[in-house]
Amino acid sequence: MGNVSSDSIIRQFEDKEIRAVWVHEEEEWYFSVVDVVGVLADSDSYQIARKYWNKVKQRLREEGSELVTNCHQLKMRAADGKMRKTDAANTEQLLRIIQSIPSKKAEPFKLWLAQVGRERIEETIDPEIAMQRAIATYQKKGYDEGWIRQRLFAIDIRKELTNEWRERGVRGGKEFAILTDEISQAWSGMTTRQYKDFKGLTKENLRDNMSNTELVLNMLAETTTTEISRVEQPEGFEESKEVARRGGAVAGQARKAIEAQTGKPVVTSMNALDFVNAFTGLLRAGTELIDAEE
Repeated sequence: MGNVSSDSIIRQFEDKEIRAVWVHEEEEWYFSVVDVVGVLADSDSYQIARKYWNKVKQRLREEGSELVTNCHQLKMRAADGKMRKTDAANTEQLLRIIQSIPSKKAEPFKLWLAQVGRERIEETIDPEIAMQRAIATYQKKGYDEGWIRQRLFAIDIRKELTNEWRERGVRGGKEFAILTDEISQAWSGMTTRQYKDFKGLTKENLRDNMSNTELVLNMLAETTTTEISRVEQPEGFEESKEVARRGGAVAGQARKAIEAQTGKPVVTSMNALDFVNAFTGLLRAGTELIDAEE
């Protein structure tokens, strides 16, 4: 499994405890399957929940699902205080397990999964729908309109970059992640993981937690990388890595120039919650000022 966080956590769901651990290597939360099954089966007994999970596992095997094989055994703190191995699943695996549980409590999850599936099909047919939903989601989270427009622009720039990488023979997944780290390191001084840690993030999207200036510099780094790649047409991953460093370095120079002029660091530990709270505070202060004048 690689390095597993030594700090397992307890999440509450309907006043019942669900154990979870963060796996650094995979950047994933893994949850105790028995705990989740116990909640959905409405059982307070660990042994009953474990037997129920064994029945679900058998059903999944009979259906030809590889999920049971892919589930990990991770050490979590048991009721007696000792660290014991237990079946653990990430979010995607848990949602699949929930589909196989005939429970009233599982029904809302199943309906939600059906809705998400329908929405994804709609977005495939009409990509503009995905953009509209993204705007609505950011608005609900409290982002201001200027930031939202910038974020959507950043999505387009990122898409152009990944399309260019594919043209140059770069394979997605791990190679994309490495090239992204090269760009991030060159302009911000940190890899993506280091940047997330600096902001106190785990699974959250890094760009969703950037300030306007951070977002602009990240866009500059990515669009510069795209333009250099289009001109020089590197072949494969290794040559594209060098281009990524140079593209990121352009934004790195801009960052240093901004910091020299303002005397403040561009890269900040503030995250989305801080930005939204700050924006809300400004709105509140403005409203209070108007009320006072009236």
